[in-house]
Amino acid sequence: MNEPNSILNPAGPFAIGLYLGLIFFIIMAYNYLRLKAELSRFRRHLSDKLEIEAETMKKIKTDQESLRRENESLRIKVNALNELPDRKLQRDLEVYARAEKKMLIQVPGFAPAWETAKAEAHTELVDEEGGRSAPRRIFSRLFGGGNANAGALPSREDAAKHPGDAENNAAAARSGVGPETAERPV
Repeated sequence: MNEPNSILNPAGPFAIGLYLGLIFFIIMAYNYLRLKAELSRFRRHLSDKLEIEAETMKKIKTDQESLRRENESLRIKVNALNELPDRKLQRDLEVYARAEKKMLIQVPGFAPAWETAKAEAHTELVDEEGGRSAPRRIFSRLFGGGNANAGALPSREDAAKHPGDAENNAAAARSGVGPETAERPV
């Protein structure tokens, strides 16, 4: 009963095919389970990454919103502080200083005359501070602080009260003679 062509023969072609099929099935099942576990691990990794990114984006948005609110409040404070008289004066002086710097650079004949005028103004201020001459403040008249009439030019009202003086001063200026030596009309 030993038939070489028997289907159930352990060395027969069917048994060899069955053994090979089982081996391939086991290898395939192992790879399938391994890939399925790896896929679930990648899904967990992706889920964790998305959660971390969502938390980070939420934190960035809250920080951005708080910085936006802080920036707006600081802008309002800066505008309020710039409206104070002292700050306004400092700002105006800063504008003048920057304009002076640009003029020194851009206008060729301005620099030497400006430096001379600045040096003379500095010596005048040193004399005023040292008590050698009467104080004359230009900025106080320009910005409305202090005594506005101290050292100012005569107003139209003063010229109307003394019309002869104005005429004499104008005539003296044209002739080159000082107002002290010009004749006064009677």
